[in-house]
Amino acid sequence: MAVARMNMNCSIQSSLSCILKPSYFFNFKTTQFKNRLYFPQNHLISSKRSLLCTCSGNFQASEKAEPFVITTPLYYVNAPPHMGSAYSTIAADAIARFQRLLGKRVILITGTDEHGEKIATAASARGSSPREHCDVISQAYKMLWKDLDIAYDKFIRTTDPKHEAIVEEFYSRVLAKDDIYRADYEGLYCVNCEEYKDEKELLENNCCPTHLKPCVPRKEDNYFFALSKYQKSLEEILEQNPDFVQPSYRLNEVQGWIKNGLRDFSISRAAVEWGIPVPNDNKQTIYVWFDALLGYITALLEDKEQISLQSAVSSGWPASLHLIGKDILRFHAVYWPAMLMSAGLSLPKMVFGHGFLTKDGMKMGKSLGNTIEPNELVNKFGADAVRYFFLREVEFGSDGDYSEERFVNIVNAHLANTIGNLLNRTLGLLKKNCQSTLVVDSSIAAEGKDFKDTVEELVEKARINYENLSLSSACEAVLEIGNAGNLYMDKHQPWSLFKQGGAASEAAAKDLVVILEAMRIIAIALSPVAPSLCRQIYAQLGYSEDQFDNINWSKTKWGGLKGGQVMAQPKPVFARIEQIKENENGAETAPQKVVKKKEKKQKVQGVIEA
Repeated sequence: MAVARMNMNCSIQSSLSCILKPSYFFNFKTTQFKNRLYFPQNHLISSKRSLLCTCSGNFQASEKAEPFVITTPLYYVNAPPHMGSAYSTIAADAIARFQRLLGKRVILITGTDEHGEKIATAASARGSSPREHCDVISQAYKMLWKDLDIAYDKFIRTTDPKHEAIVEEFYSRVLAKDDIYRADYEGLYCVNCEEYKDEKELLENNCCPTHLKPCVPRKEDNYFFALSKYQKSLEEILEQNPDFVQPSYRLNEVQGWIKNGLRDFSISRAAVEWGIPVPNDNKQTIYVWFDALLGYITALLEDKEQISLQSAVSSGWPASLHLIGKDILRFHAVYWPAMLMSAGLSLPKMVFGHGFLTKDGMKMGKSLGNTIEPNELVNKFGADAVRYFFLREVEFGSDGDYSEERFVNIVNAHLANTIGNLLNRTLGLLKKNCQSTLVVDSSIAAEGKDFKDTVEELVEKARINYENLSLSSACEAVLEIGNAGNLYMDKHQPWSLFKQGGAASEAAAKDLVVILEAMRIIAIALSPVAPSLCRQIYAQLGYSEDQFDNINWSKTKWGGLKGGQVMAQPKPVFARIEQIKENENGAETAPQKVVKKKEKKQKVQGVIEA
């Protein structure tokens, strides 16, 4: 239906980021603006400061360098963290760690979205206040991120007082552009999505296609954002910047939405008390998405910095990458850019929408009893195993599937066998035959050997894939270095050469140096994905904690190990996972080795948000 509203003018400058959910509407009648809202401009203080990561000690970049700002979604705290939330954050952390290896000043932003009707309802069901509920769930996210080795730089909560101030100032800018107006709205509302739905997108009995629950009729007097005004501007942005939305097939989705016509959306709620009040109208609260997306900007403020949009923007905006699940793509790639244009802020450089996760080829759900609990997974298998499996086995951007058998097979084959066992047996031979001491520089040991060229090519392949966000392919390239090392070991058989003595023994000693140099390179190249494992590998090669904390990608160049360098005593860096099985009577039997086997791809029945 037609939307009546005030005429508005606007200029394009913009930015794009974050976490939202859109509101569609139809059937509303405009009411006269009784009180035009006016917000005096604060004195804005520009304050550029360096934001170096305090969570990981990697190579520090110049304080004046333009930061690489990467964001996860701000996770909704109606329920504890799930595997989809963990997947997004693991991926963001791996990308951030790689960028730090390149010497960039990285700001990894994560956090929680804490306002809205659904949160108030969840708190009431638990017998707590919304604030208490948010404190508990937000802390649960922080604890999980610690367990998963997430080296975030900023954790923003949308209930932080500084965030409310930023939201109010942003609202004032958009209002000053005549991009906010008041109108009556009546439609079908999904409480779980916290948005109005168009009847055309609903299933039978007006059920939400995402939550499969009936939408309820609701009529409200709300404030609206003039999204339709930015139709042409958004079309031009996507046409001129095709990399703005990735993967490319997500761009096609976004262009399709815009082509079908944009409608203004509600940015306030009259019946929701748990939220930031609309300035000059305390009977309404700001709609959760118009609030939450701004968390990406608020997070950039330093603790004692002037609380203003200008201060936040000066500390690192625009974002280099918004990493999100594909279910909130519309809010980040359509709604958020338009909002930023209205406020005169710069657009982020990229929005990347990744896929969903399934379990054993089926949709996950509590009613099916097949959810993946990230806390249980990391407690059972460790952070490195969880991080590696999901980044290696799920093609980044596409949907991916988890099964415990496949998880164990992959992790054992890749981390325990290909990498861990190669390091352990090489160090064992070095201890037995060379007193754990390298006989020559690795650059000399590799002279005339094709192995060095193979490793260098694979390292470059890994770098390119990391930069292109092809995380699975990056893992594969690094694993190929391990495979090449195992083939080299089996071909040259240094254990036999040592027995021959003389020149053969000297050649064997050099072979060990060559393989250990490859292991050193693996420890750097795989560190974005499995940081704890790579730290252990580096320690086994005789390096200190500080040396690992200060590595950078340039150290992947062949020639790091030097003659006379003493290696640590060999011990396994990654224990093989053993499965405990139950017999017919339910009693546990002895652990059995997991045999890797070729699997058939299962047909995906459904998905969970990743």
